[in-house]
Amino acid sequence: MKRYRNVVIACGALYFLGVLLFVILTIPGREDPRREALVLKLNEIVHTAEAEWDDLESLSRTEYGVDIAVTDTIGDILFSSVPLEGGRLSVETAIKKGYPYSYVYADGQLLGCVMILENGSGTAVKLRIAMIFGMCVFGAAMIAAAGLFGMYVTKQIYRPFRELKDFAGRVAEGKLDEPLAMDRNNMFGAFSESFDIMREELKTSRIREAQLQKREKELVASLSHDLKTPITGIKLTSELLSAKLAAEKGKEEYVEKIGNIYKKAEQIDVLVSDLFSATLEDLGEFKLNCTDEKAVVLTEILRRYDDKGLVQAQEVPEVLIHIDQKRMNQVIGNIISNSYKYAGTAIEVSYRIVEEYLEMSIRDYGPGVPEEELGMILGKFYRGKKWAESKEGSGLGLYIASTLMEKMDGELVPSNEDRGFKITLMIPLS
Repeated sequence: MKRYRNVVIACGALYFLGVLLFVILTIPGREDPRREALVLKLNEIVHTAEAEWDDLESLSRTEYGVDIAVTDTIGDILFSSVPLEGGRLSVETAIKKGYPYSYVYADGQLLGCVMILENGSGTAVKLRIAMIFGMCVFGAAMIAAAGLFGMYVTKQIYRPFRELKDFAGRVAEGKLDEPLAMDRNNMFGAFSESFDIMREELKTSRIREAQLQKREKELVASLSHDLKTPITGIKLTSELLSAKLAAEKGKEEYVEKIGNIYKKAEQIDVLVSDLFSATLEDLGEFKLNCTDEKAVVLTEILRRYDDKGLVQAQEVPEVLIHIDQKRMNQVIGNIISNSYKYAGTAIEVSYRIVEEYLEMSIRDYGPGVPEEELGMILGKFYRGKKWAESKEGSGLGLYIASTLMEKMDGELVPSNEDRGFKITLMIPLS
């Protein structure tokens, strides 16, 4: 509507500029054709008056098309085609009013004066003024009509449409608690009501969807928790059978198979733990219990998850770290498991103190991660394109590890090396 207002103002300015130009171009000049015609007619009347001075009433018998008056030398009216008040009309008055006049002589003697009782431009001037006034009134009326039309469009179309647009934007942002003001007097009244009904339906659907998602997550969390018990039983049974068979000769093949059962159960245990942790995070019930621990606990965790003996670790500094030991097991276990799956090389672990953190670097010598995917591997359920179909995994390992480090006021930083891939854990000191 701002553009419409500017257009109306511009059109109004151009119109009145045209009126001003008309005023300038129609200013009466000195050489007025009407006045010249009056002068010629005046000469004709003067000749007649000279010839008929003793009988000026004869002037009334000729139709000159103008009103005339004849005065004597002192201004007394001798003849007039129209009644004049006072019976006198001086030359000075004729000059002031612009009346054409001429003196009448006979034998060199001044007899009087003949005057035409109009200035030759009166009608044109009146017409000009009327036209100018009419154009001004017409222009003002048109501008007022355009303004009223703009107000009508603003109230009935533009403002309701803008409200619908703003409402649609709020709905798109998920703000479903603000109702749409409805006015049945504008042409969008029915649409406004329909849009508000749509908002209420969307709000109801969002609430229902959120409730269903919460129930699904609670179900997943419950199932994940329930799966932990049979998995633990499988692991314990495998350990017991392995221990018994190891004492008997010729049972090495069975011991190896039972060991494979244990490893698969361990993999399932890790996946279930990750799924359980991710679900608790979504539900907002993921809690940690951080305590001060000796840093040497990291060595014990590495030993627990280094099934293939690929880890080569430096000595841990003698410091206290503030961690949840159970969750740190999960973090390091996920990192070692990923290295086994995607690299299968030696794993080097090094430590150093950086300000208020113990920096733990875990590096392998595998193919690494493409640079364009490096910023996404910590995402939930994200798996690299290269390994999406060829390897096992859920895409939760590094996501859970990163989330756990943040909850322990630390950080997990992935990076590529010249050869291999490195995960850096920033573990807070006590």
